[in-house]
Amino acid sequence: MIYYVNAKAPLAGNGTKERPFNRIQQAAALAKPGDEVLVYPGTYREYVNPINAGTEDARITYKSVEPLKAVITGAEEVKNWTHVEGNVWTAVVDNGVFGSVNPYTTYVYGDWYFAGRTKHIGAVYLNDKMLYEAANLEECKKGEPTPYSWEPEASRLKWYSEQKENKTVFYANFGGVDPNSENIEINVREQCFVPEKTGIGYITVSGFTITKAATNWAPPAAYQNCMVGPHWSKGWIIEDCDISNSKCSGIGLGKYLDPDNNHFFTYKHVKSPTQMERDAVCRGQYHGWVKEKVGSHIIRRNNIHHCEQGGIIGRMGCVFSIIEDNHIHHINNMMELGGAEISGIKLHAAIDVVMRRNHIHHCTMGIWTDWEAQGTRISGNLLHDNQKPDFAKPLPGGMCSQDIFVEVGHGPTLIDNNILLSDVSLRMATEGVAMVHNLICGAFTCVGGGCDSIVEGNLRQRYTPYHIPHRTEVCGFMTILHGDDRFYNNIFVQRWPGGGAEIMSDSEEGVVYTDNRDVGTHVFDDYLTYDEWIKFFDMDNETPDMKGIEPYHFRSLPVWVDGNAYLEGAMAYKNEKNNLIDKDAKVTFELTQEGGKTYFKIIVYDYLKDFTASVVDSDVLGYAFEPDQRFEDPDGSTIVFNTDYLGKHRGAAPIPGPFAEKTGDAVMVYEF
Repeated sequence: MIYYVNAKAPLAGNGTKERPFNRIQQAAALAKPGDEVLVYPGTYREYVNPINAGTEDARITYKSVEPLKAVITGAEEVKNWTHVEGNVWTAVVDNGVFGSVNPYTTYVYGDWYFAGRTKHIGAVYLNDKMLYEAANLEECKKGEPTPYSWEPEASRLKWYSEQKENKTVFYANFGGVDPNSENIEINVREQCFVPEKTGIGYITVSGFTITKAATNWAPPAAYQNCMVGPHWSKGWIIEDCDISNSKCSGIGLGKYLDPDNNHFFTYKHVKSPTQMERDAVCRGQYHGWVKEKVGSHIIRRNNIHHCEQGGIIGRMGCVFSIIEDNHIHHINNMMELGGAEISGIKLHAAIDVVMRRNHIHHCTMGIWTDWEAQGTRISGNLLHDNQKPDFAKPLPGGMCSQDIFVEVGHGPTLIDNNILLSDVSLRMATEGVAMVHNLICGAFTCVGGGCDSIVEGNLRQRYTPYHIPHRTEVCGFMTILHGDDRFYNNIFVQRWPGGGAEIMSDSEEGVVYTDNRDVGTHVFDDYLTYDEWIKFFDMDNETPDMKGIEPYHFRSLPVWVDGNAYLEGAMAYKNEKNNLIDKDAKVTFELTQEGGKTYFKIIVYDYLKDFTASVVDSDVLGYAFEPDQRFEDPDGSTIVFNTDYLGKHRGAAPIPGPFAEKTGDAVMVYEF
């Protein structure tokens, strides 16, 4: 059955083409497996709560008749502003419009949130651009720039609110603009398109503009709020949408809601954060965290931007999903929020998740896989400018910026054929990573480890689950030893002059920051090769000396490094036998955009001369140590890295980097 929705329809509509509903929720309350909901252009100021699930063979599809012309928004317009003084105006809104949650009395807060109760989940928008929240009326009137904002001038536009007699009184500094002549909106609803119940699976959301919601912080160990997402279910498709202006996260791929568990993680801190993470994983078994019930979502071809926590967030509910061909940009640029869950894509337990062909830029962090990245593949993505423009100014709360951050997992995590152009390309506080055929033009930081490091006493203990291969069931727990990493056929470019560690200080906070600017695999010089490491466990007698080998069970794991190119001062792992090093190379690149296409040109391949590497496949990469799982496709098939970023064949003697051919011409690397 097809239901029709048109915002301009009269109230008496019955969902037929002749008499369409005027609200999407009217169709969402009725749609059954196999049904389609067609939504005509218009602005739909409502929360859509799908009541029924589809099935694998009969999805429920919600589709904008004209791409991006049906707008689902969590905001309401505010008119009749009164001038106060200077650039400041005021307006009064009755609190009845907010329902059970007033966004202007509710603070952004949650697990791993570091900025305190200072910002509300509400927001004020001037012509679709979010204004900054002032701490008081005086600050609003002054309109001074915020020091951490990526757009200092834009941060002069501020708002402030007070509660008075069941009303919210708004004050806003519009920078000289008359708000009565512009489009002014405020967040009213917490979500735009999310099922309230769990298990509402196999739904397609296609072609909508989804914007402006009073989302709260999406933490890893408690319920994750978002503008659009499947809650805790299986088989959603979110495609061809424009998703923007969430106070926190845009798309949420799910974390089960356990009220007792949720409250404990959010408001009590008597357990260590890592213990709460372990609790969350183990309790997942009581909430149906198995491949047959949760995950396997597809997020594709969306434009996700100007959200202040993350573009795509997921904890456990993201498993077995595909995130492809999305344009994710300008995330957390206001920098009013701070915490460990901020990124273009931030996933916990990204088991068998594939992230491919995404264009991610101008985010505080590009891609962050945290806890239990197992069977994760990050392939063919373009990442650049994922750092604050004024990089010399340290970020609040100890936050850091980079293209990819892999943290606290046992692998296998596969990173291949990516173009990484930010000042910091990769940060690793993990193990079991393979990097193959990447172009790495930024700093490369490995946290912890080294062959002489023993966990007891020397390294932070973060016992993390690992899982039965290609499943969610927990197989065991182990702390992160570091190592067990592979680096094959990459190009490393030392773009920052001199490399080394630069000390930066913030005199206002009295904090000193050390920023690693080195590029290359030399950060693993203290790690053993496999042949060196395995000797600790070679026993000639039939009864091994278990006490004697016990310390070696807590040493860092070995690394494999081969076939990489190091240019402009990038440095190689001391035990790498086959590589190319050219300190005098002068690498340049440029990104240009034209007609919705992004072109990339780099002067690098002339420096490779006749150097070639070997073909790499799953058998070469082997098995991640702790889960004993091969670097392979989610279906268990072998990966052969014989095609490049553009899909071209590499041949029998491949060259390092993401491109199969040596070319100085610009190539189209992303199209949206």
